[in-house]
Amino acid sequence: MTALLALPAMLLDAVFGEPRWLWDRWPHPAVLMGRAVGWMDKRLNQGGTRRAKGVLAMVLLAAGAILLGGLIHALPDFGVIEIVVVAVLLAQRSLVDHVRAVADGLRQSLPEGRRQVARIVGRDTANMDAPAVARAAIESAAENLSDGVVAPLFWYLVAGLPGLMLYKITNTADSMIGHRTPRHEEFGWAAARFDDLLNLIPARLTALLLALAHWRPDAKGVILRDAPLHRSPNAGWPEAAMAVVLGISLSGPRSYSGEMRAFPWVYPEGRRDPGPAEIDAACTALWRTWGLMLAVTAAMALA
Repeated sequence: MTALLALPAMLLDAVFGEPRWLWDRWPHPAVLMGRAVGWMDKRLNQGGTRRAKGVLAMVLLAAGAILLGGLIHALPDFGVIEIVVVAVLLAQRSLVDHVRAVADGLRQSLPEGRRQVARIVGRDTANMDAPAVARAAIESAAENLSDGVVAPLFWYLVAGLPGLMLYKITNTADSMIGHRTPRHEEFGWAAARFDDLLNLIPARLTALLLALAHWRPDAKGVILRDAPLHRSPNAGWPEAAMAVVLGISLSGPRSYSGEMRAFPWVYPEGRRDPGPAEIDAACTALWRTWGLMLAVTAAMALA
């Protein structure tokens, strides 16, 4: 049943994305989830035993998300409502639009490319050269293909709307409080670890889908070699696959909060001078992978 509902949801998301006329009038579900995480952070992230409080916050957020997903599924004539909810919680079209905007910005000027990429990455962008801007956009494309498309769809197909809602609240919590900062090192521990767990299979599945969508069975060796070098236990997998199919090096040194960090290169034998054309190729890779996912979902629906 979930595969039958996922098909129109994927198509709705691909066609309409996130229409501004709607979300300028109503809060996006991701915004509401962010408010819930923010409320927990404000109320519980103080005093002692912050790790235990963070675990409690994650349990409450997860329980609320599962309950809400179950309630929506239990509504009369839930099918149409569920399709819309799933479409809203997928991010294929919006991801492509945001990544392509970086290519368009770079074609205008380097400052405009920096301005556009700063909207989708958390690293320092003020001193980036053009290849660094392009790499950042492509890395974001690969990581968010996993986080924003493959993982939500995977958990929806596995556990229905409760599974999808659980994944989205966890991923939102990780993006807000799962950082190793003085404020969130302890309180965000549970969110970060649970997000790692929920992305364990989807990240590797994303790498497989990227390689299959480009018929690159030779990518396996590079992915297995370079993915574990990434600072994240999951992000390296789609990143390594994207690097191979585009023939470029990703990751490498970059600056966070004014501090340059010497991260290792992913696919170091690839080209290191990507530009707008390579960003466009990454967007094409996103759509090819989405098309393969659509075909797999259709096969599941028929089965």
